Amino acid sequence: MNILEGESEEFRIKSISPRNWFIIFILGISGQIAWAVENSWFNTFVFDELTPNPQPVAWMVAVSAITATVTTYIIGSLSDRTKSRWGRRKPFLVAGYFFWGITTALFPTVSWIDDVGIAVVMVIIADAIMTFFGSTANDAAYNAWVTDITDPTNRGRLQGIISTTTLLANLIALGAAGFVIDAFGYFVFFYVLGGIVTLTGIITAIVLKESVSTTENRATRKPILQDLIDTLKPSTVKENKLLYLLFGYMALTGIASNISFPYQFIYFEHHLGFTKSEISIIGAAIIMIAVIVSIFYGFISHKFNRKVVLFILPILGLIPGIGFMLVQTADIFLIILVAGSSISLGMISGITLGAWIQDNYPSGNIGRFQGVRMIFFVLIPMVIGPPIGAFVIETFGVPTILNGEPGFIPPPEIFLASTLFSLIAIVILFFITMEQGLEHLKRGKEA
Repeated sequence: MNILEGESEEFRIKSISPRNWFIIFILGISGQIAWAVENSWFNTFVFDELTPNPQPVAWMVAVSAITATVTTYIIGSLSDRTKSRWGRRKPFLVAGYFFWGITTALFPTVSWIDDVGIAVVMVIIADAIMTFFGSTANDAAYNAWVTDITDPTNRGRLQGIISTTTLLANLIALGAAGFVIDAFGYFVFFYVLGGIVTLTGIITAIVLKESVSTTENRATRKPILQDLIDTLKPSTVKENKLLYLLFGYMALTGIASNISFPYQFIYFEHHLGFTKSEISIIGAAIIMIAVIVSIFYGFISHKFNRKVVLFILPILGLIPGIGFMLVQTADIFLIILVAGSSISLGMISGITLGAWIQDNYPSGNIGRFQGVRMIFFVLIPMVIGPPIGAFVIETFGVPTILNGEPGFIPPPEIFLASTLFSLIAIVILFFITMEQGLEHLKRGKEA
C-alpha cells in the first residue's frame, strides 16, 4: 500500500443539498473577497497612502487578529446557544455580512486625515471594526454552519470547494483590483467590493433555511465566559489532544505564512517593479493554478493519510521559498511559477488540515471551538508573523522615502524566512499516529 493512501474499500460520501451548496458558494466567495481585500490591499493602501514604514502594517494585522479571535470566541459561543425562529447561525450570518460590506466600503475614508500618526491609529481602528463584523459572519457563524451540515465523509470535498471559493474570491478581488485602483483609485475599489458583501447578506436572509430542531436548551449551558474559559483548561486540551495538536500545527504554519504574505504585493510592486495592473495579472494566473489544484485535491483528499501529507508539504515548500530568492527580475512567467507553486501547496495544506480539524470538534460546541481555532489560525500567526517579517524587512530591505515618509522596501529574504519557519511545524506531527491520519477513512467505510 502506498504510504500516502489508505485501504481501497468502499467509501460512502454523504450528499449535500443543492441549496446548501449554493449558500456555501456565495458566502464563501463574498466573505473571502472581503478577507482578500483586508489581507492584501489594505496593506498596500497603508503603504501607498499613509506611510512606507512596515510597522503600521504589522500593528494593523495584530489588532485585527486579536479582534477576530475575541469576536469569534464570543459570537461562536452565542450561536451555539441561540434559539430563534430563523435558526442558530443564520441571524449572525445575515447581520454580519450586511455590515461587513458597509465597513469595508468606508475603510479608505481614513486617507482624508492629514496627520499621519492619527491616520495610522484610525486605519487600525477601522480595520478592527470591519474585522468584528467579518469574524461574526465568517469565522464564527459560517464555519460553524458548514460543520453543522457536513460529516467526516464529505468534509475533504467541502474543504476543496471552500478553498476554491477562497481562490475565486481572490481572483475577483485581486485580479480586477489592480486595474480598478490604477484606473479609478482605492475608493471605487472598496465601494464595489463592500457592496458585493452586503448584497450577499441580503441574499442569505432570503435563501438560507436553517433547521432549529437541534438547538440546545439555554438552561443546559454554562455562562458564556465560563464556557470560553473551559475550552483552554488542561483537562479540555487533554480530552481533545488531537484537535489541539492540529491547532498547534496550524499556528506554526500560519506564523510562517504571515512573515511574508502581508508584504507580498508591496514586494512585487516596489522591489520587482510590477505595476498594480501587472500584479493583478500575476494574481489571476496564480489563483487559476491554485483553483485547479484545490478542486482536484479536494475530490481525492479522502484517499490519503493526512499525517503524511502535512509532513511532506513544508519540505516541498522549500522549493518556492528558494525560488523567490533566485527570481530577482520583473519576469511575470517566473513569478507566476514560483508564487503559484507556493499558494498551491498552501491550499493542499489548508484542505487537509481544515477537514481533519472539523472531524475532531466536540459535538454541541462547534461554534465555541471556532473561537479556539481563531487563536491558532489568526491570533498567534498574525501577532507573531508580521513583526518577524517587519524585522526581516528592516534588516535586509532597501531604505526608501515615499510621500515624504521613510521606510523600507521588502526584500526576497521574507519568503525564505517564511519557508524555513514552516519546517518547525513538522515537530507537531511526531505526536500524532499514522492511524489517526487515516481515521476519516474508517468513518467513511462505516457510514
